[in-house]
Amino acid sequence: MSRVPGELKYSKEHEWVKLNGNVATIGITDHAQKELGDIVFVELPKAGAAVAFMKPFGTVESVKAASDLFSPVTGKVAAVNGVLDGAPETINKDPYGEGWMIQVELADAGEVAKLLDAKGYQQHLGQA
Repeated sequence: MSRVPGELKYSKEHEWVKLNGNVATIGITDHAQKELGDIVFVELPKAGAAVAFMKPFGTVESVKAASDLFSPVTGKVAAVNGVLDGAPETINKDPYGEGWMIQVELADAGEVAKLLDAKGYQQHLGQA
């Protein structure tokens, strides 16, 4: 069973969001990294790039597959996790911590209400 921290919000496409004021930290869920297997490459936008609600913002590649990353919020990329350039496997080791991908300054905080809470995400996975 995948870990689903209660304080985060989730997309049905398996991204998570942690809010800190007007900034959302985004990554992929424990379930997603397990399904992908060993992650070998991550393509992320540069700081300053615009991202849009449920539109692709990057790609994650594993030994098994490549998958688009979908932004669970609209806004401007404030920071990118540079650690992932040299160590993309960090996502496998710590998807909710050191494996975060981008931080976004929110354009519409109301979008977060459209995301799933932990219980809803567990139901989506069939774990509840």
